[in-house]
This record gives sequence, structure tokens and C-alpha cells, in this order.
Amino acid sequence: MAQRQQIALRVAALIGVLLLFFVSLELMGGAFKLMGKGFAETLLETTANPFVGLFAGILATSLVQSSSTVTSLTVALVATGNLTIPGAVPIIMGANIGTTVTNTIVSLGHITRPEEFKRAIAGATVHDFFNFMAVMLLFPLEVLFGFISTPAEAMTAALAGVGGTNLLSPLQFITKPISGLVIDLLGQNGIAVLVTGLAALFIALRYLVVLLKSLVMGKSEVFLHKYIFGSPAAAMLCGMVLTVMVQSSSVTTSVAVPLVGAGILSVRQIFPYTLGANVGTTITGMLAGLTLAGSGEVGATAGLTVAFAHLLFNLFGILFIYVIKPIREIPIRAAEWLGELTLKNRTAALAYIVVLFFLLPLLLVFVT
Repeated sequence: MAQRQQIALRVAALIGVLLLFFVSLELMGGAFKLMGKGFAETLLETTANPFVGLFAGILATSLVQSSSTVTSLTVALVATGNLTIPGAVPIIMGANIGTTVTNTIVSLGHITRPEEFKRAIAGATVHDFFNFMAVMLLFPLEVLFGFISTPAEAMTAALAGVGGTNLLSPLQFITKPISGLVIDLLGQNGIAVLVTGLAALFIALRYLVVLLKSLVMGKSEVFLHKYIFGSPAAAMLCGMVLTVMVQSSSVTTSVAVPLVGAGILSVRQIFPYTLGANVGTTITGMLAGLTLAGSGEVGATAGLTVAFAHLLFNLFGILFIYVIKPIREIPIRAAEWLGELTLKNRTAALAYIVVLFFLLPLLLVFVT
């Protein structure tokens, strides 16, 4: 009886810590939106060529911490005739890279514990390296041959009248009012909201790792390894379904980072899970797009095409990178190498985030 009470208390504590964790992600996203949304919108409006679009997508998404926001802005530009579908696809590719900055920032919560941090940063960045590789392979094909935009437009023409459904995320239903209240209490000050979000994140991660270790060991760990992460297909499906439920790939991938940091999961196990999250984040957009596209309005049809382009980018990435074993190893080895590097010098992780997600895209946008 006492053991059951202990488990119940730990589960209740885990739910509370997870809620704090999710609210911290909402606060960080809200902070970046307060500080960077206007700049991000201006950045996308001034997109002149595919290279600028790619780097603008990375920078804008890194600033607002939401690929959905950047995708929505892109759709609006397409709907008003200020951007073509082929011009929008590189922005979507960039958004796919930029959205991974959230789980990489989450890994910094382990920075005071070197071995844990080495595992966490590797688990977070395998997603980054996959997206980098996918862009390197698919961006030239899109620019030269319309490899993604052409089939996306064909899919829209075929399915626009089917109709879809709108999804309500139960997680956002809980966390958005809490984060909104905190943001209002802080006077919608972006810096204050960011500091509060980071503090909440570090506190949540500290106790999340402890609670996960105490609960997952034993039978729960066996279940986790045997069923959820027992095979790449199961992990990919889990990542996709969970992302559809919470409507955020950042949340789905970020919640798995502490599991890797705690040594419960490996980089190799989490890799297909993040790819499932990549696919899952496009499904809600497609369902909403199908609902709106039935009207035949240009803006709604453009939105569906952008959603299909996002889906095809992720599916082609999986086909070209994950399915081929020698290529599949590259992002895994790169992430593990970065983990080893941060073990020797933890500032390398900060440099990685600042340079690749902010400074380099900003420099290349203005130079280009």
C-alpha cells in the first residue's frame, strides 16, 4: 500500500513538473514572439530569392520559436501575391531547421552535469543534423526542378475539395492560459518573460530527470524500450501521434531530451521519434488546409499547398536519409561528436546555438 502511495505521489509530481516544463516552453516562445515577431515578418516580406528565403526561414523561426507562426506568415504572403509557392518552399525548409532550436535550448538545462549534458545535447541535435542534411539534399532539387513545389501543387489540385477538420490541442488548452497570465503579469516585457521561462525550464528539467529515473526504472523502462522505442517504426509513429495531439513538434522532441540526458534512451532510439514529430507537425496544417480549401479561395488553396510542401519535404528527407543505412549514421555520429565536444568545452553548445541559428543566418541574409 505504501509503495502504491509513493508511486502515486511520484506520478502526481511528474505531472506537475511536466506542466511547468510545457509552460516554460510556451513562455520562451511567447518571449521570442514579443521580441522578434515584427522583425521576422519584415524579414519574410523582403525575401528576394531562394537562398534568402532559406536563411530567412531559419532566422525567423529561431526568433519566434514557432514554425507554425512562420508558416502562417508565409501562407499570408502567398495568399496576397507577394510570394510564389516555389518561393515559399525554401522558407518552409528553413523553418524546419529553425524549429529545432527549442529542444537544443532545452538540453542546456543539463549543462551543470557534464555526462548528462553530453547525452542531452546529442539527443537534441540529431534532429538538427537531420534537417541540415535534408536541406542540403532537397534545396538544390527544389530550386532547379521544383522537386517539392510541383507535386505539392498537384496534390492540392487533387484534394482541395475533400475537406478536413480542425484540431484542438488539449495541452495548449491548459498551458496557453497559464503562460498568457504570466506574460500579462510581467507587462508583456519580452526579456522578463524569457528570463522567467528559462528559470522555469531549468527547475522543471532538474526535477524531471530525477522523477523519470525513479519511475521508468524496472517494468516501466522495459515497456518503454520494448513497445514505444522498441523499433524505429514504433518510435516514428509515437512521435507523429504525440505531435498531432499536442500540435507542436518542439514540445514532442523537447520532452524526450531529458530521457536521453538521464540515460534512459539513446540517440539512436530517439532519432526516428524526432522524424515522426517532423511529419506530425504537418498533419494539423493539412487538415485545417483541407477544411478551408473547399471554399476554393486563393489564400486557402495556397495554405494547403504550403502544408503539402512541408509534408513532402519531411517525407523525402526520411526516404533519402533515414532509409539508407550509411547515410542514416551521419546525423547520429555528428550529434554524438557534438556531445563529446561539449563534454570537453561546454561553451561549444552555446556557440553552436548562437552561430548556427542566429548569427550565420542573419549574416547570410544580409550578405545575399
